[in-house]
Amino acid sequence: MKKSSFISVISEEKKEENRGSVEFQVFCFTNKIRKLTSHLQLHKKDYSSQRGLRKILGKRQRLLAYLSKKNGIRYKELISQLNIRELKIR
Repeated sequence: MKKSSFISVISEEKKEENRGSVEFQVFCFTNKIRKLTSHLQLHKKDYSSQRGLRKILGKRQRLLAYLSKKNGIRYKELISQLNIRELKIR
């Protein structure tokens, strides 16, 4: 959890100028995903939160697919910074 708080401090500085960028959106979705997964570890039968988590995961996956097609270097940097897995290419 310390690493995500460090990343959030870094992004807070540039938050005003980057709100529409793909990287910022993926960062926000990643924070929401981490919060929901910790919530679901306590409340295993919260099915509406599970549905919301799946929707956010899908949105993040689509944004990452878009970024990997447009700019592979930015995609690799973002994945390493947020410590998430690469997309499975179908």
